Amino acid sequence: MSSVSELYARLTEMAHRALVGQEQAYELLCVALLSGGHVLLEGVPGTAKTLMAKILARSLEAEFHRVQFTPDLMPSDIVGTSVFDMQSSRFYLKRGPIFTQVLLADEINRAPAKTQSALLEAMEEQQVTLEGESHALQSPFFVVATQNPVEYEGTYPLPEAQLDRFLFKVPVPYPGTEAERGVLRKFDRGFNPRDLKAAGIEPVASPEAIREAADKARGVTVDESIFGYITGIVEGTRSSPDVSLGASPRASIGLLVASKTLAAMRGRDFVTPDDVKELAHPVLRHRLIVRAEAELEGISADRVVDGVLARVPVPR
Repeated sequence: MSSVSELYARLTEMAHRALVGQEQAYELLCVALLSGGHVLLEGVPGTAKTLMAKILARSLEAEFHRVQFTPDLMPSDIVGTSVFDMQSSRFYLKRGPIFTQVLLADEINRAPAKTQSALLEAMEEQQVTLEGESHALQSPFFVVATQNPVEYEGTYPLPEAQLDRFLFKVPVPYPGTEAERGVLRKFDRGFNPRDLKAAGIEPVASPEAIREAADKARGVTVDESIFGYITGIVEGTRSSPDVSLGASPRASIGLLVASKTLAAMRGRDFVTPDDVKELAHPVLRHRLIVRAEAELEGISADRVVDGVLARVPVPR
């Protein structure tokens, strides 16, 4: 698995040239990319959510598009539409920005649910249906969506079906004091987040390299006890008295695949219980619906996952 860990090391080296702090969030972006999943980054404005996505996209020799979600954005603005050509008297397909390899859906919860749902088929099936015809998307196809906390003005909560398509939901907190000082030092030395090329960010991995690394990660060995550990955790969310909707089998699959990728990125050819525990929160937090009475008591999805991890026996 050295080639997978070496690829991750190259991606991390690029990130360190422009990104200060947020190492855990960036690592989860890389895990999702190599797992064939998608990521939802949540945090207040100005915490480097968009910058992280742009750094990763530039580090790949892949096509990159960005869509700024707004209340008046239409589904056709994302997937495309048929346009009539006056000269040829024929319709032709005008492809939208979703026809790319890395898609940054910026402030996704600024758009209404109808527009958000335009991503559903693409994220799950890696294809888009227009005018009754299916169009395959490129590989890899990776969506990084950012959103502001739902209590912010002008935001629409993502439907459960949309949330379930994201492998991870990653909170992006304020940087620590020393990290924020590092940010100031970078800007004082002339760093410009709109010019990543000048910051030394350059492509270090091709789409083919990403596909090969993903294939190797899928070959990581998983002991039978790990299968039991994953199912125990997911079933624990369904039986929690604080939850009205627990995690689905898609969450179990996501936790397994992501754990294998994390193990490969760290140079191992086997999954450990620690891999599963480390990824349980980002995989599960957005798939749980906490009961209203539990929320009033201050219980969050993360606390529910904490309780489940404390109850489920760890394989030896």
